[in-house]
Parts: sequence; structure tokens; C-alpha cells
Amino acid sequence: MGDVLAGNHAVWEFDSDSVLIRFARGLRTPRTPRLFHALGARRIPLEAVSGVTVTAGKRDTVVLRALPRPGADPLMEAAAGQLKENCDPYRLVLPRERATQAATFADALRSRLGPDATEPATRFLVGVPQPPVQLKAYDARVEFDGSAVTFRWSRTGATSTKWKACDQRYPLSALTGVEWHSPERPGGHLRLLVRDAVGDPRPDHDLAAAVFGVGYGAVHESLPFAAAVLAAVRARAPLAAVPRARSGDERLRHLSELHTAGLLTDAEYTALHDRFTAEA
Repeated sequence: MGDVLAGNHAVWEFDSDSVLIRFARGLRTPRTPRLFHALGARRIPLEAVSGVTVTAGKRDTVVLRALPRPGADPLMEAAAGQLKENCDPYRLVLPRERATQAATFADALRSRLGPDATEPATRFLVGVPQPPVQLKAYDARVEFDGSAVTFRWSRTGATSTKWKACDQRYPLSALTGVEWHSPERPGGHLRLLVRDAVGDPRPDHDLAAAVFGVGYGAVHESLPFAAAVLAAVRARAPLAAVPRARSGDERLRHLSELHTAGLLTDAEYTALHDRFTAEA
């Protein structure tokens, strides 16, 4: 497309296969949400979009919104519909006089969506926001090093259950997912879903959960953190999960993609490559 739209808190740049969203002051507006500052800029492939709408906004504005495809964006999957409207990164607010321009862009975007746009994506298509190295919760300091999540309990904030259990470390291989409950709602917390384990339903007693509170676990810090962990968990592909493609070339290509992404070691890649080549 090659077109640009400057809105209240972001500038959208369209091209043939993606939308680059730069979160900044496109126009004079009230304070930009801190989440947008944390995101900086995101490139959204068109295959990660399921639709687009243009609606009337408040105070002589028009709202252009791209609808994220289910399962395509780790940030939105982690948010699970909990973000406030003004913090929606897929929402661009424009002056009402730009309604025609917004509608034209929306039509152009719709024309580039594929036939399976409304189907859930089989993998994340949008890059993971850069998370903080550590997340400071009310009862713990949570760390993610790319291979494991560690909870280091606070002496003053953690319950006796957590403190007596000592710090906890969960490798990605032990996890099936992540639950993020917004700190802007009662009971905000981050919980790891541990494989074959039943955690305490009370976040302040669950050894795989960290509790948020006033001044702890703010959205702009905890949501990117949760999204990064979720993306890492989903990216893991056990050897048994390597699919049998219809042709040997497709199987080898997929194997190469897994190796390039770091999901297979050199030894695993070599063993599977030799086996697939022999079976071809």
C-alpha cells in the first residue's frame, strides 16, 4: 500500500504484506498509555489479521481497528480480552474528517486478507514484545532467562506457604501455558500452568504464581513478560511433534525451520535429517 495514517497514539504504515505500528504521538492528544511506550513499534503481518472495522468514536473521532487473528499474537493471547479500550494496540483513533481515508485504508486491507483469515492461527505470527528481564510482583521477583521462569519470594510480601517452600524454578519443558490477570482488576496475578500439576487456586499460595498489587506488576511490564513466556512455551516442539509432510522435501524444509528457530539441537537436527533422507 505504501500509505501512512497518524492517529492519537500511533502511526500506522501499510505495505503489501504487513502493517507497521509505531506507538507515538501522531497527533496532539492526552497522555499516551505506558503499554504503548513499552511496545515501541510492532510489525503485524496481514496473515495475523482476521478483519478490520471503521466506527464512529467519541468527540468527533473515527476508530480504525484491525481484528487480530485468534492465536496469531502472543500479546493479545496473553491479554485474553482484559485490556482497556484505550490500551488496545490494534485500535487507531483519528479525527472524524479522516473517516473517508480510514475507510479507504480499511477496504484496501480487507482485500489483502487470505481466505483463512478468520481461522485460528496454528502458530504465533507476530513478534514478541521485548519484556523486562525481571518482573517485580507484590510477593516475588519473577525472572525469565529464555529457558526457565524463576520465582524469588519477597520476605515481606510472600505468604508463609511460599516463603517456606523457598524459591521456585520452572523450565519451559514443564509448562503448558501462562495465565495473566490484569493488575487493574481485583486479584491480578501471573500464573504458570505446570504440566501434570494442580496448583493452589489461591494465587498467594500457588508456588507457580506471583501476585500483583498497587505499584506491582503494572500492565506495561507484566503483559509483555507474560507474552514472552507464552511464546516461548508455544514454540517448543518435541521430536514426536515433527509432522510427516506429504513429500520428503517439505519434511526437510520444516525440519530446517525448527533447527533455525532453535527448537532442535544440532544433534537432533542431524539425526532427524538422516532419518528423513533415508525414508525419502
